[in-house]
Amino acid sequence: MSNYPKVAGPDAASDPTLAALLVQLNARHHGAICCTLLYGSCLRSGDIYNGLLDLYLICDDYQTAYRGPLLAAANWLLPPNVFYAEQEALDTRNKNRTLRSKVTVISLRDFQRGCSSAWFESYIWGRFAQPTHILSARDTVVQEHVEKALTQAAHTLLRKALPALPAQGNLLTLWEQALSLSYATELRTERSGRAQELANTSRDFYASLTRHHAGDLGPSFSLYMQGEELHYRIHIGYIRRFFTNLAWALRRVQGKLLSIARLLKALFTFDGGLDYIAWKLERHSGEEISIPESVRRAPLIHLWGFFWRLYRRGIFK
Repeated sequence: MSNYPKVAGPDAASDPTLAALLVQLNARHHGAICCTLLYGSCLRSGDIYNGLLDLYLICDDYQTAYRGPLLAAANWLLPPNVFYAEQEALDTRNKNRTLRSKVTVISLRDFQRGCSSAWFESYIWGRFAQPTHILSARDTVVQEHVEKALTQAAHTLLRKALPALPAQGNLLTLWEQALSLSYATELRTERSGRAQELANTSRDFYASLTRHHAGDLGPSFSLYMQGEELHYRIHIGYIRRFFTNLAWALRRVQGKLLSIARLLKALFTFDGGLDYIAWKLERHSGEEISIPESVRRAPLIHLWGFFWRLYRRGIFK
């Protein structure tokens, strides 16, 4: 039985538009999708039509999912691949609304490895240490594999982050700072305080995971109640703390370089990729972003200068 906390979310059985989108995506990938995950802002808000759904499609293997060498090779060399998909509303409750999604494809093998310490970078285990809803799974075996990987993602983040955190604090502090370490390894456009918001709105989720993993975090880690709030305490030696901070510094450099590589790859897989980038930057920064014509004509040549100007404006972090 899985120890992953149940995360409430939309149900394709009661939303024909969402069901149609999942059918569309499964057909696009030739029936190779064994599990579909939802996480991010639409899951937290409860309104899947307000914004862009963050969907992760877990496939059997890349060759079957694409039946073409280029996309399969790109997904294998630098997972995951990112696409766009939408579905016009099929029910009267959401008349004239469109369900839009950012679709990310990764194999079950890469997902399991990415949730574990087999990946030095935190791209997967940092991302899926947040609440995730399983929209669909082919069978109970696949669901258990995915839930185990999701549970492992939180464990990996805790083990990697705790030696860099304060020696003691409350549960909110633990997860806020752990998530912040992971966020800092990517090019992020979110406003400051996103990690705190996520930790604060998911207290029960993180309390459950922390209690579950407490016994596997070593004898130096302990949990205790102070008043009505769960706190932690950990004793970390200087040498281990030094090398942990060094590892996170390396992840920040590696992660930002890989973020750029994945962003460039997405320009060729994501329909309207440049407009999506502008929309996402505007949504999170609150500033108007205009894509220059030179970037549209030759993105691989002019995108670098455009990104540098955005970075100087503080759009990227």
